[in-house]
Amino acid sequence: MNCWLLLPFMLGIPLLWPCIIAAENSKTEEVRHPAGSRLRIRRGWMWNQFFVPEEMNKTRHHIGQLRSDLDNGNNSFQYKLLGVGAESLFVIDERTGDIYAVQKLDREERSLYTLRAQVIDTTTGRAVEPESEFVIRVSDINDNEPKFLDEPYEAIVPEMSPEGTLVIQVTASDADDPSSGNNARLVYSLLQGQPYFSIEPTTGKIRISSKMDRELQDEYWVIIQAKDMIGLPGALSGTTSVLIKLSDVNDNKPIFKDSLYRLTVSESAPVGTSIGKIMAYDRDIGENAEMDYSIEDNSRTFDVITNNETQEGIIILKKKVNFEDQNHYRIKAKVKNPQVDAHLREYHTEASTTVIKIQVEDVDEPPVFLLPYYIFEIFEECPHGSSVGTVSATDPDQRKSPIGYSITRSEVFSVDDNGTIFTTNPLDRETSAWYNLSVTATEKYNIAQISSVPVYVQVLNINDHAPEFSEYYETYVCENAVSGQVIQTISAVDRDESIEHHHFYFNLSMEENNSNFAIIDNQDNTAVILTNRTGFSLQEEPVFYIAILIADNGIPSLTSTNTLTVHVCDCGDADSTQTCSHKDFMLSMGFKAEVITAILICIMIIFGFIFLNLGLKQRRKQTLFPEKSEEFRENIFRYDDEGGGEADTEAFDIAQLRGSAVMRGRKPRRPARAEMRSLYRQSLQVGPDSAVFRKFILEKLEEADTDPCAPPFDSLQTYAFEGTGSSAGSLSSLDSAVSDHDENYDYLNELGPRFKRLAYMFGSAMQSKN
Repeated sequence: MNCWLLLPFMLGIPLLWPCIIAAENSKTEEVRHPAGSRLRIRRGWMWNQFFVPEEMNKTRHHIGQLRSDLDNGNNSFQYKLLGVGAESLFVIDERTGDIYAVQKLDREERSLYTLRAQVIDTTTGRAVEPESEFVIRVSDINDNEPKFLDEPYEAIVPEMSPEGTLVIQVTASDADDPSSGNNARLVYSLLQGQPYFSIEPTTGKIRISSKMDRELQDEYWVIIQAKDMIGLPGALSGTTSVLIKLSDVNDNKPIFKDSLYRLTVSESAPVGTSIGKIMAYDRDIGENAEMDYSIEDNSRTFDVITNNETQEGIIILKKKVNFEDQNHYRIKAKVKNPQVDAHLREYHTEASTTVIKIQVEDVDEPPVFLLPYYIFEIFEECPHGSSVGTVSATDPDQRKSPIGYSITRSEVFSVDDNGTIFTTNPLDRETSAWYNLSVTATEKYNIAQISSVPVYVQVLNINDHAPEFSEYYETYVCENAVSGQVIQTISAVDRDESIEHHHFYFNLSMEENNSNFAIIDNQDNTAVILTNRTGFSLQEEPVFYIAILIADNGIPSLTSTNTLTVHVCDCGDADSTQTCSHKDFMLSMGFKAEVITAILICIMIIFGFIFLNLGLKQRRKQTLFPEKSEEFRENIFRYDDEGGGEADTEAFDIAQLRGSAVMRGRKPRRPARAEMRSLYRQSLQVGPDSAVFRKFILEKLEEADTDPCAPPFDSLQTYAFEGTGSSAGSLSSLDSAVSDHDENYDYLNELGPRFKRLAYMFGSAMQSKN
């Protein structure tokens, strides 16, 4: 039962103080006010506040009563309520002071309302006491269930994790007052997820309770419930779901799908050919499923590589196979993961293996030579048909087809069906010391199967070339030469190849009965020629011929006779043969210069004749009179002469150009011949009145009239005056389009050959018009 007490005046001011009379069995106590008044309070709470439970369903719930100690019950006092919520949430009975809540109150929205109370004397209209402030507190009830604010929950944990491994922590929130009993005290429990997971009741931490294998199940849905009031009866609850995914670990080794693979390979397949594929599977995923294939016992013929994209093993040919040598193979392959953590090696103790059987397919192969190349030797000058050597090829296939041989592009050698190479022409080592041949072997059962082998033939030397002078010698001897004077040093060469170094022997021919010169062999493949007398005569015997024998050291030794020409020379005072050689050189150079000059002159004459010919032909092409079918065009000449200004009314009109020549209007005019003579006379009067100039002009006019080859567009014109004031008149034909319709152009025939073309043109036009 609630009531309000009126407190006596304190310090001369009457006070209005609210109080609550506790229900039965509630503990209260009285406290004496310092001023001597009594104030009743409830233990732990001040009595100037009201409590109202939230979510009351009554439309008008009584909260308490305000009453002044001056109120004598005669209804002369009026109680008023002021502050936030007054009149909207809370109302007061103006006569009795009873306070009511007229709406539902939600503590979670607002838990405290501060109001002011005032007492008015209705007879005077004035406040009996000052405003008194009091508090209305909304007491909490358990009307909010726990809520998980961070939904949805998702966690990832490695598979095969040990028990007790933390997965995730979930947290729920309760909007009720945590200080009001157990309304906001939560406990967590697991509704779904056993036996693999567990949850701590007070913290909400989810832990693993047993090992899980991702390959069996890769994700789990766990349902968590949170209850308030620590799970007591009447508690509210909320639930959430947690998706727990298992990440993969490398706990599975790769295993071959098949224990036996059968592959085939052609014996003609080149090295590196892919023969087939093998495949293993791994229950793991990602990097844990990467594989590494290998061949056991390190096969020399086959190998395997791993395709990192498809994780397949590709068997490739490491060495060429031969059906005739071995037609089948048996190898063993294994597979493993390239990267395995140390704590997971127990799952990879033994690698998976498979057997691969490879069958070699027989193909028709080309012939095979016994050697990769052949080198033969033969002496030069051997007779036709001499044997050089023999090549041999066989069919590697089982049928052993006969073989035919041939030599491509060779005119010196041939080969028979046995592979023996013969000469067809004599051989000369000095012409060619080596021959590079290509011998082709062809199967007679299948001519498409061919193969070739290089054959190198070396031509051996025999001494079949005699030595000779190494160069041509120009030898001179002075007329005043003395006996024993050296006039020439000679040497020799031999085209033969010598096993040892070449050595030549020099001597005068036995047939040479010449006491004029002598020879001395220097024993170093050179010799000197000396005079054997004193004095020579250029007039009596200008030239001497010396026959010299040169022998080599070959087996057998060959000797040749070489002639040395000696010219007698007038050496003069210099007493040296260099002057003779210089004279011959200058003589030859002079002869060469004369020849070159003559050739240049001939070339110039030829070019001049060609240019003259072209000029004459070009001139003949210019005809005096064109054919009737020739297209005539009107030429417009522009003269930069100054006009007569604004006074010149006969201005240029572009419209006049578009009129045809035959449409000209007729203008009164003098006869053309008389007009031309008049203009001519005026032009003569313009210049200096001199007979010399008059004669010159008349001569030029006569030349132009009588020259049939002169172009018709040359003319002599005189402009002595400007504008319309000129006595010569206007030379333009632009204003004649309206006056020349009936013009008679026969007078043009009387003006000479220069005007015949115009007469023909205008005469034809007039005839066409008529």
